Amino acid sequence: MLELAILGLLKEQELHGYELKKRLVETLGFASGVSFGSLYPALARLEAAGAVKAVESRVAPPVPATGSLGGELAALRARKPVTRGSRGKKVYGITERGEQLFEELLAAETQSSDDDRVFNLRLAFARYLPPDARIGMLERRRAHLVERLIQLRVRVQAARDTYARSLVEHDREAAEHDLSWIERLIAAERAGRQPEPERRSPTTGATGAVSRIARHGPTISGLRPVHHPTSPEEDD
Repeated sequence: MLELAILGLLKEQELHGYELKKRLVETLGFASGVSFGSLYPALARLEAAGAVKAVESRVAPPVPATGSLGGELAALRARKPVTRGSRGKKVYGITERGEQLFEELLAAETQSSDDDRVFNLRLAFARYLPPDARIGMLERRRAHLVERLIQLRVRVQAARDTYARSLVEHDREAAEHDLSWIERLIAAERAGRQPEPERRSPTTGATGAVSRIARHGPTISGLRPVHHPTSPEEDD
């Protein structure tokens, strides 16, 4: 998963290790972050495989016009491109082999939809997949969420007390929200357009589709809402 993320980011832009670590957290939302102890070995493996390479220098910005020949010469001398050996800031770029490996890893990962982090990573780079592959990925995720909802509804009924039940209900509501979101992505993909931003209710923060599911249950696979007692008397 880390190799796929690295190649995907380098496909967009040449980066050094610190920038890569920052982008992994900010762009892909790795919850626990990525340590340099795992990042640099992954980069070394990719470099050994010919998938990434050290970029000797970046394109330096133009020398600003100062109106003085001496000033411009001083600015030119002060302009130091980031090189392979400059204070450990080794800049990495993707190679042709890396492009091929990225496509292989992305296609292989689309066969799994039960790991939230893996799915989020694949979705971050879904624009590089053919339309049919994107729809297949989303449909598998949808099926996984439906199965998760079925299991959570059973767990709600089996909860022993209010607090245990509230934890399961929290997970169920999150799964319902994700299912609604995936259904919108699938609809947008089939319509051949970019998905619209999620619109939230000003009072509850839930989407209209989520409110519908909360009231009536998902409209697929025959799922129905589970009745939850509202008072201790009803529990008895």
